[in-house]
Amino acid sequence: MCGITGSMVLRNARPTTAEVLERMSDTLTHRGPDAAGTLIQDGVALACRRLSLVDLAGGGQPMSNEDGSVTMVCNGEIFNHVELRALLLARGHRFGSSCDVEVILHLYEDEGPELLARLNGQFAFAIHDRRRRQLFLARDHAGIAPLYYTDTGEHFVFGSEIKSILEHPGVPRDVDLTGLDQVLTFPGLVSPRTMFRGIESVRNGHYLIVRDGVVTDRCYWALDYPRDEVAHRPDEFYPEHLRELLTRAVRLRMRADVEVGFYLSGGLDSSLIGALASQSGPPAHSFSITFPDAAIDESGYQRLMATKVGSVHHEAVFTEQDTVAELQRMVRHAECPVKETYNTCSLVLSALAREHGVKAILTGEGADELFGGYPGYRFDAGGRGPVVSGDPLEDAFEDDLRARLWGDPDLFYERRYHAWRDAKVELYSAQARAAFEEFDCLHHPVVDHERLVGRPRLSQRSYLDFTLRLSDHLLTDHGDRMALANSVEARYPFLDRAVLDFATRIPNRLKVGPRGEKLVLKQAAEGLVPPEIIRREKYGFRAPASPRLLRRNVEWVDDLLSPARIARQGYFDPAVVERLRSRSLDAAFDLHPHLDDDLLLVVLTFGILLDTFNLPGHV
Repeated sequence: MCGITGSMVLRNARPTTAEVLERMSDTLTHRGPDAAGTLIQDGVALACRRLSLVDLAGGGQPMSNEDGSVTMVCNGEIFNHVELRALLLARGHRFGSSCDVEVILHLYEDEGPELLARLNGQFAFAIHDRRRRQLFLARDHAGIAPLYYTDTGEHFVFGSEIKSILEHPGVPRDVDLTGLDQVLTFPGLVSPRTMFRGIESVRNGHYLIVRDGVVTDRCYWALDYPRDEVAHRPDEFYPEHLRELLTRAVRLRMRADVEVGFYLSGGLDSSLIGALASQSGPPAHSFSITFPDAAIDESGYQRLMATKVGSVHHEAVFTEQDTVAELQRMVRHAECPVKETYNTCSLVLSALAREHGVKAILTGEGADELFGGYPGYRFDAGGRGPVVSGDPLEDAFEDDLRARLWGDPDLFYERRYHAWRDAKVELYSAQARAAFEEFDCLHHPVVDHERLVGRPRLSQRSYLDFTLRLSDHLLTDHGDRMALANSVEARYPFLDRAVLDFATRIPNRLKVGPRGEKLVLKQAAEGLVPPEIIRREKYGFRAPASPRLLRRNVEWVDDLLSPARIARQGYFDPAVVERLRSRSLDAAFDLHPHLDDDLLLVVLTFGILLDTFNLPGHV
């Protein structure tokens, strides 16, 4: 993976200067410490910071086709590049390197945007087409690689991270209150929304064309479940074929000219990936986080798996002090406030991998969303309907809101959003409450109703988890950002195109039922993963919540939550924040790791965000 950034003149303006482009590029050095390249031509400025994983000596960017008519910067990996290269050579194309992403350039020459259907990988790229005088940008199907952009009126500016865009002199700095409201309401931000007003995130499975001053956004892929569940094969086919597809997905993601390791959490998903990786070559390095608190430590299961596969295993002990030490750096890389501190654990984990010389890591994200791993799937499988309050008027408001959000008044996801809206409004300052109707995130669509209507309940939940939890939260602020903060690339076999497509065709009764969740995946793991791990209950990754942080009496934490600071910022109500703070200081109080929202942590990390990016207060 790499860091890319650049701009294109939209209207009568001068091109971005070399000095500005270099500043934009320098903000992404952590994403690509191995090489840097820039190019300014025809009003387009392109820059890349490279993390070299394939063709270490070649593969510099920006890279161009044979006649220089098409130039690209790309952040990502194309895992089926060997097969695509053979296809393109047979068509007569000439390659200037052995780098995997060069296949994109030549596919674009032949097929234009249709090339995206051929790619099995994780990517975000920008192609300058000199003949068509356009910029073509795309983000991978799952949203593994981030890509942001803004229209300043004179320039279209883009980057792998928002901090690169903010270095452009035409880009103002301001808070997007709807983005803040999304963080308080959903698992995290939902593309195209960001925390920065006027700066948008390219949605997963989408591409942009910038031409003649106009930005066009199109969808080329979406997670799409069938309306009717029809098992076209016998039940035993599904775990067997899933294992075959995962084996190939892991093998493709082991392709690199550097060592590829894997994370071990102690759960089923990472254990299965580790087992398949161990079949692809010599013993790999594995990495885990352990905790001094036995109630949340999973080191026994991690070591059990490491011993079974014979990996060279490394552990980092994570303490509450590590959360304090890493929190500000975490927010700088995530570019958003958070409701959990586990991103700080991910920072320490990627640092451990980098310390041992491993630049690419396999990890297990995506399995819970595709195979029914969260508790909500079992409730749905049991026939649970919407949660009712007993108040007919309140229930009517809730039904109306669900119909607007999901296109289905009977679809319950996560919480009662109408009731939660009334509760969260109290957290905002008086001036923010006065404008709440303007920025309330529930007034803005976040999903495509056509992907939900008429689908089985478990398929609906999978689509919502994939869209609202995975793409912009677990893969972006938790995944990509925390890995590349330490110049490590995370790779996700469960998000292989073939695995994703097959997952939508597996009957839901083979995923979740009376015997538990992720049933088909557990069957696929038999013989590869110890039964102790296969049989254990789902155990969510936990890290210390805000009450633990406050009780450490850290001066800068207390200052960020002080009534004077909260009042000066103008976003939250100082009295409400102080009540939350006092409650958290009570030694008898604690938050449930999966049921309670850590509102105080949102306030704290939002304050860090304001300071880090020099964002204005709300007046």
